[in-house]
Amino acid sequence: MRILFLASEVAPFSKTGGLGDVAKALPAALARDGHEVRVVTPLYAGVRGDLAPTEVTLRLRFPFGVETARVAAARAGPRHEVWFIDHPGYYRRPTLYGTAWDEHRRFGFFSVAALQAAQRMGFAPDVIHLNDWQCGLAAVALQGRFAATALGSAPSVFTIHNLAYQGNFPKSVMDDLGLPWGSFHADGLEFYDTINFMKAGITSADAITTVSPRYAQEIQTQEYGCMLEGVLQARADRLTGILNGIDEEEWDPARDPLLPARYDASDFAGKAVCKAALRRRFGLPDPDRLSARPLFTLVSRLTTQKGIDLTLAAVPWLVSTSEAEVVLLGNGDEHYEGGLRALAARFPGRVAVHIGFDNALSHLVEAGGDFFLMPSRYEPCGLNQMYSLRYGTVPIVRATGGLDDTVTDASLPGGDGLKFEHLQPDALAWAMGRALDVWRRPDVLDGLRRRGMAKDFSWPASAARYEQLYASLLG
Repeated sequence: MRILFLASEVAPFSKTGGLGDVAKALPAALARDGHEVRVVTPLYAGVRGDLAPTEVTLRLRFPFGVETARVAAARAGPRHEVWFIDHPGYYRRPTLYGTAWDEHRRFGFFSVAALQAAQRMGFAPDVIHLNDWQCGLAAVALQGRFAATALGSAPSVFTIHNLAYQGNFPKSVMDDLGLPWGSFHADGLEFYDTINFMKAGITSADAITTVSPRYAQEIQTQEYGCMLEGVLQARADRLTGILNGIDEEEWDPARDPLLPARYDASDFAGKAVCKAALRRRFGLPDPDRLSARPLFTLVSRLTTQKGIDLTLAAVPWLVSTSEAEVVLLGNGDEHYEGGLRALAARFPGRVAVHIGFDNALSHLVEAGGDFFLMPSRYEPCGLNQMYSLRYGTVPIVRATGGLDDTVTDASLPGGDGLKFEHLQPDALAWAMGRALDVWRRPDVLDGLRRRGMAKDFSWPASAARYEQLYASLLG
């Protein structure tokens, strides 16, 4: 198949979250399976790499004026290219996304320019894959100005990576972008008298996916639907949950060059070395008493979504009632950063904190911990729980979204982690207590570790599901 893939960020060129990783890994896996894949993304200020300018110039007319852009290209692999929409006025900014008055123009332009780039580059796709609200208007354009072209005859797939971010703008944007007012209604672009780019993609695409099966169910409920649950219920027959994969070359404890020692499920000696290195790195006392103290870890954006408030409330109970130690790594909301620092000050030598993101350190935390905390309020897919399973670090997760899909509770056959249901500090503390019980039974702990490390979270497995979806759309 010939696949056109639109994304507002693509690692390693640009990234703010999981979308960037997906836009790198999924097209690469599809290309390895023999498909021709072209990824289109904006050329942001921070993009570095071997980019080649093309002769293609894009010229698009909107009611607010005519905008032009150039196209640059990079070869990511056999059958896999990344095309960049070069519009300095829109994309050479300090951050990828923002709150500027013209945010609707930035991604309205991108949605149409990416489609025109495919035309001008001579690429006629069999399937067009769109991602998140920044590409929502591309689904509308395929039914409008591109309807009579080869692009208009290709089925479209729209993937929701996080429903909480929707691209809401005043309805005056309809005139600014030249969108037909006939589409401004409850089954189209209208959202409580505003325009919603996420809704545009959901209502206009031929198929909708999201990044885990459980999240596909959750977003059809009032609790998780972010006021779009009714729209998603109406299109439930076109909605599929496909779990994201992880980069198993980067995240492999048997080959990870960022670790002081490597290990696999047959021998955990290297994991003990990683634990000792992690404890030294954070200045925890008595580094030789490895078996005496279970080590709980966390790597996260420090936001309410990630359940950091639960962590702040439950950790004092953990360290006050046991010999456990805690290592916390992340950055985000100032309130939570301050809360973590206060925990470390309250429990010196028992709780250690690093504010900021450090990729090498995150690998060491994943490898050196005994238990990994992930008490998210909601989690479309999640990656760290899969890294933890692969590294033999037992995840403690709230049973939501991709966390529920990827972790099997220790009480069940094939168990590899610990789950809790209720969004309360006591529920997290209860799961921590279960972890302490597991720690006292090394045979049980090793069994959980080995079963988690045996799971397949590779991108080829996820790509196969997308291939099946594409094929079903093509009949």
